[in-house]
Amino acid sequence: MKKTASAVWQGDLKSGKGTISTQSGALKDNPYGFNTRFEEAPGTNPEELIGAAHAGCFSMALSMMLGQAGLTAERIETSAEVTLDKVGEGFSITAIALTLKAKVPGADENQFQQIANQAKEGCPVSKVLNAQISLNATLES
Repeated sequence: MKKTASAVWQGDLKSGKGTISTQSGALKDNPYGFNTRFEEAPGTNPEELIGAAHAGCFSMALSMMLGQAGLTAERIETSAEVTLDKVGEGFSITAIALTLKAKVPGADENQFQQIANQAKEGCPVSKVLNAQISLNATLES
């Protein structure tokens, strides 16, 4: 399976503008630029897209692994905080903090934490990222 996404950029770094699109059409010419990445202008940026991809991938991996343990989640809610730091002359994504709230009938805390950590390590997006990835998981009753 191969999925594609594309970006178009015009201009210099600070005043230039770009658009991001995905094969599925979920994103189509979504604006991004210096002001959406480092300031609070409307639009997207690569870090939040990586965060969305990681949260979605992790949630699906967790659902699969819960199913393998005979459990079905009523709800899995994951957020991903992506940290972009200045490193040397450039910038690097240095960490991703996953925060999970899940309602899983029949799960106990130890089992839930073990499966959540396996999902964090096993999801394909976790495997591709070379950043410190943490997880704060809460089992709701």
